[in-house]
Formats: sequence, structure tokens, C-alpha cells
Amino acid sequence: MEKEDGKIQDYTTIFQKRTCFQGKKNAPLFSWPWENMGNYKYLLYGPLVAKFLHSVYVEETEDSSWCLYILILTVLRCAIHQFWCTSGNLLFLHRKRRIFQEGIDFKQIDKEWHWDNFLILQTMLASLAYLSFPFLSNLPIWNIRGCICCIVLHMAVSEPLYYWLHRSLHSPNLFQQYHWLYHSSKVPHPFTAGHSTFLEHLVLCVLVGIPTLGTAFIGYGSISMMFSYVLVFDFLRCMGDSNIEVIPHGLFQTIPFLKYFIKTPTYQSLHHINMSTNFCLFMPLLDVIGKTMNKLSWSLHKEICSHPNVRVPEFVFLAHVVDVMAAMHSPFVFRSFSSKPFSVRFFLFPLWIITFMVMIVMWVVSKSFLYSFYNLRGRLHQTWAVPRFGFQYFLPFASEGINNLIEEAILRADRLGVKVISLAALNKNEALNGGGTLFTNKHPDLKVRVVHGNTMTAGVILNALPRDVDEVFLTGATSKLGRAIALYLANRKIRVLMLTLSTERFHKIQKEAPPESQNFLVQVTKYQAAKNCKTWIIGKWTTPREQSWAPSGTHFHQFVVPPIIPFRRDCTYGKLAAMRLPEDVEGLGSCEYTLERGIVHACHAGGVVHILEGWTHHEVGAINVDQIDVVWKAALKHGLKPV
Repeated sequence: MEKEDGKIQDYTTIFQKRTCFQGKKNAPLFSWPWENMGNYKYLLYGPLVAKFLHSVYVEETEDSSWCLYILILTVLRCAIHQFWCTSGNLLFLHRKRRIFQEGIDFKQIDKEWHWDNFLILQTMLASLAYLSFPFLSNLPIWNIRGCICCIVLHMAVSEPLYYWLHRSLHSPNLFQQYHWLYHSSKVPHPFTAGHSTFLEHLVLCVLVGIPTLGTAFIGYGSISMMFSYVLVFDFLRCMGDSNIEVIPHGLFQTIPFLKYFIKTPTYQSLHHINMSTNFCLFMPLLDVIGKTMNKLSWSLHKEICSHPNVRVPEFVFLAHVVDVMAAMHSPFVFRSFSSKPFSVRFFLFPLWIITFMVMIVMWVVSKSFLYSFYNLRGRLHQTWAVPRFGFQYFLPFASEGINNLIEEAILRADRLGVKVISLAALNKNEALNGGGTLFTNKHPDLKVRVVHGNTMTAGVILNALPRDVDEVFLTGATSKLGRAIALYLANRKIRVLMLTLSTERFHKIQKEAPPESQNFLVQVTKYQAAKNCKTWIIGKWTTPREQSWAPSGTHFHQFVVPPIIPFRRDCTYGKLAAMRLPEDVEGLGSCEYTLERGIVHACHAGGVVHILEGWTHHEVGAINVDQIDVVWKAALKHGLKPV
């Protein structure tokens, strides 16, 4: 890394060169005692809850209010970690202040899944302390002397002790046995702060206990002191690993000595790059005294604060929210939940009203926002979202506002220099904007290519059909996708039963087929006409009663949003058309709605192929049937695979 005119050059490149570590897993006290319990580990909170409830309902004389205090403190600590997790994933707010530009992938998310083990450990030890020292149950609510004493003990004892222990953990033997686990996380995240071994957190408990219990033993302890110290401790640890620079450099210019008492996220990030520097807990003063401060600490902090660290994406997928429940599947809500395919879970119901209120706010003040990204072959791919819910797309009075939001996103992408923007399912609805033609006609000079991705969707559906199929039943037959599928199959001498009441629209599509293929397109007006056809392609919502006309053993292919209800047990149902991304994708850490990891909807995949192929045309309006095989072969060539 070199300096030029006092500025740091190419620090992003340096960050990208760091490596992940792998060490021993069989060292003493490496694993957590409840590691094999999985999510059942939360039952360990049971005795504490039971004791408090027992004391309340049985009205014991023994004061068990300390149980309630510990439980409240644990909930608040979880809230702090969740706050920093949510804040770090609000990419549309913090993308200019990100330190490491990469996204967090599924591997890191799984590795840090049980980041909160240390909360269980500290809850147990806190309960043991209250049982061993009864006087702790009678602490006053407030004692100003206790707060001062706690700060002094932290600065005089905990900080130097942590500094010395941290340096010891970086010795070759201890690092390979224990501390490698923390550094194995590729991108810092608030949950990374808790991702350490059992032994390391036992030591951390001692460091937290010295100021809190020490103050109590001196006689200045209080409930507010206990709460404040632990919550501030967690807040600062999460901030250090947040991967977002939140402290303005101007603060250090105004109050210079402050930089020796506040560890910034940039300061912590340099420890991930050069592990022989920046060992302090919260006070860089210790690194100054120990001569382990990274020389780039302040200059890099100034560089990130002064010059936003932003990469312009080459490809953007413009998504939308399906419903209120699905809105909680966003990465900035629950990281672990969004890393799994969406399904309705019981813990979502209490949050429904909060999400609904957020939706109301989005109606009033809304703008497309960035919420996830990944890298594919050196190209940055981002997902933006239109803050509109699925049902809103079917409200006549909402169409103009939705189109304005989509247009604003396209123009913003054009200004940034994005090469391709792909529209998700309802964002390219024919009735809404003619499959994107509204925008390309209104702005003929667009440099960004607008892609609806329906060509890829058609390719996925068609290549999922059995090779020996000779007849299919098609609903939504006169839609963009229905038309393309019908013409493609007719050209291959496959009989298509097109369900439509509009004879005019049917004949219009039929005339597009070559004369020798027109007889393979057959108009039907009732579902009964398909009672002997075992291949159904659903492009229009189909009720259970309408599905009942399908013969046993029918497979329902579909491109309808939302998907139909799987009513028939004697039939099989395909999911929405999708493709698996190439194996070399990096930084992908969230699932796309109900799809499995690494799988995206076909319209998303269509945009990916568009950018990888370097095509310079818009893909809007009617589907070019002749391009279906071209797009399909291009997808396979670039490593995308059918599901």
C-alpha cells in the first residue's frame, strides 16, 4: 500500500487479498458444551425463567428479581447485536461507508449461526454469581460513584489485560488452536464479534466481570451500572466489527486525543489485514504504548470518510416484495432467516403489525433501495427493490406510482453507469408497462439495457418438458410467455391446447406460426378439454376445482405469480422457473424468496446471461421466439444450470 499526496491508494485491493484461516478444532475448551444441542440450546434459559415465574406465582419471600434483570439484560444484548446486523445490511444507507466491499456468503453465515453462545454462557455465570453472592440481589438502582469506579477498573485492568491476552492468542500455538476461528470469517460482521471459542469467551467473561463485580465488592455497585457497562461493551464490540465506518474523521480533528480512546471499525478492520497490529479492546492508546498500532490507522480512516468507497454494479436486478410476511425475509431483517428459502414461521406473526406499519410508511415516502449483492466473474451484481408489495400491483390507482418508481430506478442505474437492469416478475407486467416497453420508448437514449428476462423463463419451462411430450395444456396462453411457449412448441410439432376465451387473440398468435405449424395450436375454452392431458403449463391462477380436471399423474409446470396451491396429491407441481448460478459466484448470502441457496428466478438469470454475453439490445415487450434457444445455450455456456 502506498501513499500519494497523503492519501491511501488501493486499500480495497489490499482488503481483497486477505485469506481465511483454518486451524485445529480438537483443542481443550475449543467447542461449546451445548454444541450438539443445536437450537435446543435455548432451553438452557429455562431454569432461569422457571425460577422467576415460580417466585412470582408462589409469592416466595426470597427476592428473585435478579432473574428478571438477567433475562431483560440478555434480551437487550440480543437487540444490540440485531440492531448492528440490521444497520450493516441497510446497504442503501451505508454502501458508501463499507470497508470490505464483499458480501457475506452462506458459508460464513452458517459458520456464525450460533454466534450467541456467549450470551448463554454469560447468563449462566451471572446467575451463578447472584446465587453465590446474595448481596448482589440488593443492589440499588443507581450509584454515580459506581459508574466512575467501573470505568476506572475497565481502563486500568480490563483494557491492559485484554491487550496482553489478545497478543498472546496471536502466538503461533494459541492462534492455531483457538483464535483462528474468529479470523476465519472473511468479512467482519457484528455477529463475528461473538464467533469465538469457548475458552476465549470464558476469558472474556473475566474481563467483563472485573469492572462489574469489582465495583459491587467495593460497595459502589448498582443495577444501572451493571446494565450500562455490559450494554456499552456489546455496543462497542459490534461497532468494531460492523464493517461500516460510522465515526466521522472530523471528530478526531476537533478532539485529537479522542482517537486514542475510541476504536473505529476501520481500526478494527486493519487487525484483520495485519494481525500483528491493533490488538486493543476499545482504546488504541494501548497499541500506542505497546508499539503495535498500524501506521495506516488514521490515514485510512480519513480516506474512507473523505472518499466514499463505492463500486458501481454492472448488473442490477430490480425486485419487489411479495407480501408482508415475505418482507421479513430481507437480509436486513434476520440474516439467518434470509439465508434459507422463505417459509412462514411462527416468530414472524408478532412482527407482522410492525412490518405492516413500515409498509404504510413506504406508501408515503418510498424509493428503490439496494439490499443485497454478489460477485460473478469480477462483475458486481446488485439487487435493488421497489418498495411495493405484490397486491399493490393489482390496484388500478397504484399503477402510475409503481411505474414512476421503476422508471426512477432505471434512470438512476443509467446515471451510475450500470450496464443491464433486469425486471422482476410484477415489475414487467404487461398491463403495467408493456413488459418494459414504456420505459425504453420514453427514454430512447438509455445506456443501461432493460431486460425483462422472459426469454430465459420460457427457455427454462420448455426445457423442463419431457422429451417425448406430444401435447400440452396451456393457461395464460395469450400472455407474453404463453404466446412464446405456444409458438415454440407448435414449431416443434407439439399440440398445444391454448385456454383462452378471446378468439381474436388466439388467431393473432396462430397467424404468427408458420403455415405448417398452425394446426398444432388449438383453442379451448374450458378446463375439461385437458382431462386427458398430463402436461399442464400454468400461466394463470388455477383454482383447486379447475385443477381437478387434470388426470392423475399430471405435472403442473407454472409461470404464474404467486404460484398455485398444490391441491392434488396424485399430481406433481413444479416451482417457478429458476436457474442455479455458476459455482464461482461470491458473496451471495440470501435466498431469493422460496428458492434454495444459489438459485435465482429465471428472469434474474436472464439478466445475468445478458451481462455475461455483453449483449447491447433491450429485451422488452414480446418475446423473440427465435432467441429462446440462443439464451438457453448461452446460460449453459456460462455455467448456469437448470434446477
